[in-house]
Amino acid sequence: MSGQLMPCSPAEIGSLFLFEKLSPEQLGQLCSAGRVEKFEPGPVYAEGEPATCFYVMIEGTVVLSRRVAGDDVEVTRTSQRGVYAGSMQAYLGDRVPQVYNNSMRVTEPTRFFVLPGEKFSDFMQEWFPMAVHLLEGLFFGSKSTQRAIGQRERLLALGSLSAGLTHELNNPAAAAVRATATLRERVGKMRHKLAIIAQGNYAPEVMAKLIDIQDRTAERVAKAPTLSPLEASDREDAVSDWLDDHDIQNGWRLAPTFVQAGLDVDWLDQVAAAVDEELLPNAIGWLNYTVETELLMDEINDSTNRISHLVDAAKQYSQLDRAPFQNADVHELLDSTLLMLSGKIGQQIKVVKDYDRTLPKIPAYPAELNQVWTNLIDNAVSAINGAGGEGTLTVRTALDHERLLVEFRDTGPGVPKEIRGRIFDPFFTTKPVGEGTGLGLDISWRIVVNKHHGTLQVESEPGDTRFQVLLPLTAEENDTIEELA
Repeated sequence: MSGQLMPCSPAEIGSLFLFEKLSPEQLGQLCSAGRVEKFEPGPVYAEGEPATCFYVMIEGTVVLSRRVAGDDVEVTRTSQRGVYAGSMQAYLGDRVPQVYNNSMRVTEPTRFFVLPGEKFSDFMQEWFPMAVHLLEGLFFGSKSTQRAIGQRERLLALGSLSAGLTHELNNPAAAAVRATATLRERVGKMRHKLAIIAQGNYAPEVMAKLIDIQDRTAERVAKAPTLSPLEASDREDAVSDWLDDHDIQNGWRLAPTFVQAGLDVDWLDQVAAAVDEELLPNAIGWLNYTVETELLMDEINDSTNRISHLVDAAKQYSQLDRAPFQNADVHELLDSTLLMLSGKIGQQIKVVKDYDRTLPKIPAYPAELNQVWTNLIDNAVSAINGAGGEGTLTVRTALDHERLLVEFRDTGPGVPKEIRGRIFDPFFTTKPVGEGTGLGLDISWRIVVNKHHGTLQVESEPGDTRFQVLLPLTAEENDTIEELA
């Protein structure tokens, strides 16, 4: 966005704290190289755009924001004269991507001193050579900044995992709620049907037969075979015909339930032989409710088991109830991470587990290895999605020269050769603005190399990218619980 050009006064920009130590000659050079612009309320530049200018506010109010997971998060709002933003890293040249790291807007008419990025770089190199060297060292070697933003990366990953886990838990929970409500209704109808049968003044031995048939039907439901769609369709037709032949109303509605429960024509013949013809319709109706209640209870059982399994996986993933440093089975860690990320992986990506189950447990920080798996799986899923959304993710474990290999292989487009050497650099990312901090692989590298004395490497060509983690089988003598350096 361009503003209204205004005269540049060396005396005015010299009153800003950033320039107050400059000589009159230097202030004159600044005015000649730059310009003063007045912006009306609205955006000035957007995060991710090429960083072409360095902005110093003369008067007004400025707001800086960052895009996080699709939302614009306000990080600074100030009216202080002399605050600056924009291409502050122009002096680093093409060694880092020269893009705006935030978005800037003004909330009232605001004047800036605007200096083109290349001029800003020239003045820095010429006027402050030692300061430029110090800044370069600070930028490329600062571990504290990486730790601070790395914590943000962890929180974002946790938020993504929490959303995925919530989604995964919601499906079985909703199924259990629906099944419970339906079960309540079916039990009520069963009681009603039983009352009708009881009013028929049937002999005790007839009632005993019904109870016996009910019990054996319930047992049959528990052992129901899994049928192919064609087999199920054929059996439903046969059962429906049998019910019609015996004057059972709505037989076509009962047939699918009976077939799902493992009941067939032979079983119905046994029922018909055990009761009088007069009682058969009520007996069939009562058995239908029995079958439905058994199937609903199976559904509730499956749903609650699924919830329990997900909770166990979440505990395994987070390692909340375990020591930070322990002998760990990498396959348990991989399985819990894959389950936690199953919602994000989706149905279009095929996951292949090629595990060597004979591998021993290794001394490790399991929670942090789970973070490595998360980052590498997330990158693989993003690569496959970027290539159309269909592909295969293969997770392989093996013994490799007395080290344990964990390999993540995806069928995405691959990592271009020209950037392959930079992918582990902090802040380097190929993801769109707001979708990545550029620290996922950097954090993974430090966890694998610094904390576990292992190796993290990549081999890539189109359709076959492999991130390989190599971990030692034994701990070094000085291994202790420590924070990432």
